[in-house]
Amino acid sequence: MHNFLAVDLGASSGRVIHGRWDGARFTLNELHRFENGGVAVLGALHWDILRLWAEIKRGIGVYAREVGEPLVSIGIDSWAVDYGLLDGQGQLLGNPRHYRDARTQGLPAWVDERVTRAARYRRTGLQLLPFNTLYQLASQARAGDPQLRAAETLLLIPDLLGYWLTGRKASEYTNASTTELLNCHTRQWDTELLERVHLPADLLPELLPAGSLLGPLLPELCVELGLPDVPLVVAPGTHDTASAVAGVPGLDEHSCYISSGTWSLVGLEVPEPITSAAALALNLTNEGGVYGSIRLLKNVGGMWLLQECQRTWARQGRQFSWDELLAVAAAAPPFVGLIDPDAPELLNPSDMPAAIGALLVRSGQPAAASEGALIRCCLESLALRYRWVIAGLEAAAGRTIELVRVVGGGSQNALLCQMTANACARPVVAGPVEATALGNLAVQVISAGMLPNLAAARAAIGASFPQAHYPPNDRAAWDTAYARWRALLDA
Repeated sequence: MHNFLAVDLGASSGRVIHGRWDGARFTLNELHRFENGGVAVLGALHWDILRLWAEIKRGIGVYAREVGEPLVSIGIDSWAVDYGLLDGQGQLLGNPRHYRDARTQGLPAWVDERVTRAARYRRTGLQLLPFNTLYQLASQARAGDPQLRAAETLLLIPDLLGYWLTGRKASEYTNASTTELLNCHTRQWDTELLERVHLPADLLPELLPAGSLLGPLLPELCVELGLPDVPLVVAPGTHDTASAVAGVPGLDEHSCYISSGTWSLVGLEVPEPITSAAALALNLTNEGGVYGSIRLLKNVGGMWLLQECQRTWARQGRQFSWDELLAVAAAAPPFVGLIDPDAPELLNPSDMPAAIGALLVRSGQPAAASEGALIRCCLESLALRYRWVIAGLEAAAGRTIELVRVVGGGSQNALLCQMTANACARPVVAGPVEATALGNLAVQVISAGMLPNLAAARAAIGASFPQAHYPPNDRAAWDTAYARWRALLDA
């Protein structure tokens, strides 16, 4: 039995997970879970990176105390695009900003004046999202931010934490590919692009492929945390979606994936970037996958809508568990109101239910009559958005998608999974829930020479954890709803 740790950081929570590999199957044990989220200070939204660091160390310490067996390696994955800046002595210059911070408003247009969006897309293959790292850096440059002037190195969130674990400054490819600073064809930093946008290219560290050894855990950390030996630190697919896709059992050329969490990432695994005019028009993104693959995908709003509704109601003294929200949504009448879950007004509103209600009224629909109606509106709209994205993926890649594979926390949402099958008129296979941690662990196990390749790892994941099956039904009703949703989107 071999022991590994996966540190999985999401936008709303983080976990330290103990993975065991017995040569045939994986088993998981969550050692430590902690909350995450933005911290607002004087109008700016930050990540509390030092608290995350303390929580990661706490989780490793739990392993040392409660398991105490030799540990092969540790790997960290996290959300994309956000970063910390280090000075010449390797010290962090300030808390990393949150991607939902308002500082990037208007920045895509500012960058367009220097390099057109079409030209950037041909080079980077990245969808236009206002919080891409390129625009965050541009906001600092335009504001004359003294942190940027003092910086010597930029490290994305998992790279920064990997540096604190090992002392090595490096950027793993899958997360680097989300920044709009990397050429998707050469798979190297696009220094020419940065120069054309007047951004410092010398901030960017060495690039490493997924599965690379960062180094041994620093000796002083081993002592502090009580580990009996010195484990290695491996860079898995450090972008959490790259790890989630690595953890999708049975993924092939006729299936797509939905990594369902705060965001829903809907995509295909392809061998090379697709940067055609059609892909640009659909705003598809080409992000790096593990072992040379490309994740052709699109971001969809995801459970963020429900999380923020739940948070707003809690502030108002109305507490709803997830099970309660889904129960009232299931009981609500279908297709009363539909929205675009990716409307800009929903990126970071102070009151999500009010923002959704305003969208409904503005499009000539009745405001949701109850909490259940509002949640059902969100779920049905997400399922219809998935259908629209899948149609675009088929057209851009020239493929026929016959099956939808849902992984992540949203795979437990049976109502949404069934709606997805119905809306997309395709079977849905849901699970595993912990695909991100499993993909992280799989790359570590391959790096240790205990599995030959990703196909073998995915087969082992499929054999280790059950999946639920949802056949499509109610085709006519969902086709009618889709036509109505498309009309709203076009309007």
